[in-house]
Amino acid sequence: MIVVDTNVITYLWVPGAQTPVAEQLLGVDADWAAPRLWRSEFRSVLAVAVKRKTLNLERAVQMARGAEDQFKEREFPVDAAHVLMLAATSGCSTYDCEFVALARDLGVPLVTNDREVLKAFPAVAVPLDRYS
Repeated sequence: MIVVDTNVITYLWVPGAQTPVAEQLLGVDADWAAPRLWRSEFRSVLAVAVKRKTLNLERAVQMARGAEDQFKEREFPVDAAHVLMLAATSGCSTYDCEFVALARDLGVPLVTNDREVLKAFPAVAVPLDRYS
């Protein structure tokens, strides 16, 4: 099992330059986990794509449903105190720290391309291209 952030989820579901790397990661470890927050962040990404007309609404809904199916029983709550402590000591956003907290709680790596997270949490955060 690994924790992936919303960017990695987006790379998998929304075709782009990083999609092949995300697909490779899925082949290496298909047991992806995320905090419940990922849903809102992913929906926001899809909404922006619809507004920019790079994705139609029907396809965005299909992607959201497919991603939600992928994460059934792989979404976890995180402790507010843990998230706030991580944010206060790292300078990273609470959004990012939700993923870090979950990875720490589960004792698994967090796969991300977020430079701030990679710098602040080198013991748990692993770049996408290095893990896959």
